[in-house]
Amino acid sequence: MPMGNGEEVLLAERDGVLEVTINRPEQRNAMTKAAAQAIGRAMDRLDSADHLRCAILTGAGGTFCSGMDLKGFLRGELPVDERGGFGGICTWTPNKPIIAAVDGAALAGGFELALACDLIVANVGARFGIPEVKRGLVAAGGGVVQLPRLLPRPLAMELALTGDPIGAGRALELGLINRVTDGLAIETARELARAIAANGPLAVAASKGIVRDSWLWPTEEINTQQTPYVAGVFTSEDAREGALAFAEKRAPVWKGR
Repeated sequence: MPMGNGEEVLLAERDGVLEVTINRPEQRNAMTKAAAQAIGRAMDRLDSADHLRCAILTGAGGTFCSGMDLKGFLRGELPVDERGGFGGICTWTPNKPIIAAVDGAALAGGFELALACDLIVANVGARFGIPEVKRGLVAAGGGVVQLPRLLPRPLAMELALTGDPIGAGRALELGLINRVTDGLAIETARELARAIAANGPLAVAASKGIVRDSWLWPTEEINTQQTPYVAGVFTSEDAREGALAFAEKRAPVWKGR
């Protein structure tokens, strides 16, 4: 059901999933400070509401996000949230998963915003790139940091130095995105969201945290570092419910505790 009709970001809830839509279609959903802050608040709602299991981030009007609002930049505005950076999530992530549903352009900060999400679904016509160098800027919202961690260095370097975009098919080949669809990206994102929402919420949050954070862990510290993420999961009511539901051949009823 609709949760608001804000000027720049729209919220809706569907089957335990929070759908967050950047709503500046005439500006190709270029990011403003107000929109970044609204996305940050939406992520707080996601984490604080027990009935919400994950989020989908998308853009209105056939474009995901074309990056920073350059008119705002010329006025001295940066499209950042004090905690989350560009778009509200590029330097911080909620405990629960976010799926980017990309139609059209995910360029500059828009690509960085998609990369800040945990999964990416794209329409076959989507384009991804960090063209900041073409405007004398740097993809400092995470692009030049995240891409070398996700791609072989020469490929990351090519994207960063040429500024040229790639299509959804190429992004899928490189492992940058999860799925490509001929239809609206949000429909496939909803399929993924349903699969996530069906799982134990404590286990999902712990798994997300480990996958995102563990690349920093020295090999000899993996078990020690992982313990705080999983300790509460194995002693939770949900862990018992998962085992019991399996034995009784029924769907589990999660409590998030």
